[in-house]
Amino acid sequence: MYRFSRSIYREIAPAVQEDERDPTAVRNKQLVLDACEDVIRRLARDRRYFARPARTLFAEVRMHFAFGDQLRVWTVIDRNINLALEYLERTPEATLDGLPRSCRAHTRKGTPCQREPLPGRDYCPSHKHLEEAFDGAAIAVGDEAQEVGAAA
Repeated sequence: MYRFSRSIYREIAPAVQEDERDPTAVRNKQLVLDACEDVIRRLARDRRYFARPARTLFAEVRMHFAFGDQLRVWTVIDRNINLALEYLERTPEATLDGLPRSCRAHTRKGTPCQREPLPGRDYCPSHKHLEEAFDGAAIAVGDEAQEVGAAA
């Protein structure tokens, strides 16, 4: 997954404005690289709960670029994040650290569940009711909205 963060960084690094007070002249570039890696790492581990990764990364790095370069920076970030999302959709079991996926639930003792989740889900067979309860609540809200619309 680091190939996506490095690709973003390589394309936008020449436009990074350095701080005159920084004697090494690499502090801002390091901040941009760290932001790219953090967003890609979060995307790989928790993409279902990461609504707008491109917007998040752009908001974090935009202060390090001149105003005239920001459109190009946004385009690069958006294109590479979309490529990373496509890659993750094709390989849903891929994780950044190479460890197998584990259930998002916790046991009665408070320790994380170690079982493998169902394909395309976040929970194992023992905890699948947690995900289904959430899906059912969303459907119930949608039914109420339809009933309210029909009454009006």
